[in-house]
Amino acid sequence: MNVRNPARERLQKGELCLGIGLRQARTVDVAAAMASCGFDWLFIDLEHGTMPLDTAVQISVAALTAGISPVVRVPSQQYSLATRVLDGGALGIVMPHVDTAEEARAIVGHLKYPPLGHRSMAGGMAYFGFRAVPTGEAAATMNAETLVVVMLETPQAIANAEAIAAVEGVDVLLIGTNDLMMEMGFPGQFGHAEVARAYDKVIAACRKHRKWPGMGGVYGEELLGKYVAMGMRVIIAGNDLGMLMAGASQRAKFLRERQSS
Repeated sequence: MNVRNPARERLQKGELCLGIGLRQARTVDVAAAMASCGFDWLFIDLEHGTMPLDTAVQISVAALTAGISPVVRVPSQQYSLATRVLDGGALGIVMPHVDTAEEARAIVGHLKYPPLGHRSMAGGMAYFGFRAVPTGEAAATMNAETLVVVMLETPQAIANAEAIAAVEGVDVLLIGTNDLMMEMGFPGQFGHAEVARAYDKVIAACRKHRKWPGMGGVYGEELLGKYVAMGMRVIIAGNDLGMLMAGASQRAKFLRERQSS
């Protein structure tokens, strides 16, 4: 049974995998709209947003047919929520606040089916058009396609990057830059040398263990370009609210200036 994960396909080609964060958006139309804009995956945020599970699942199912990968961030260690959104149609999970290889192995154990993990098998899943699929075939397909993304957000996590990258079943090491800067003691300094060193360490660990490095929280074009040139591949390019407000503010400013001219 063939299941497409556009984000994984993009990464396997060695290309940038561009995500857009969803916190305020609530309609299924956002999936097709963001696919049309050129994004590869939806970063559906259930950690810092108030989006309910049912809405996240409906957006995920819409994304499957829109050609964009639905990937859901759940609160730390909320495994039951993670498997419910996977059963509902998500093609990946972002797990925040991962500091050690032991934590990464536990995540894989919850999110992957045997023999990689111990996820419970559900039937009638959206990935397969709700058709009945032999259990072994379904498990193997979803183990291959489901993205496991772990977020590194502390100096301890960065120090353990190589050990985390070595964990079988982990696909992406994504740096949560805002929390990392807070933990390091220089909040908001996205261009700080220590941030660049952290990025370099994670990129090197991913290259060694054939995983993909990712970044979130950095939106300035100069720094985005710098970190992409260093080797970052999974990019959270922005979020729905930020992009809406930026575009709306620019248009309002333009028209106000025309009024006074």
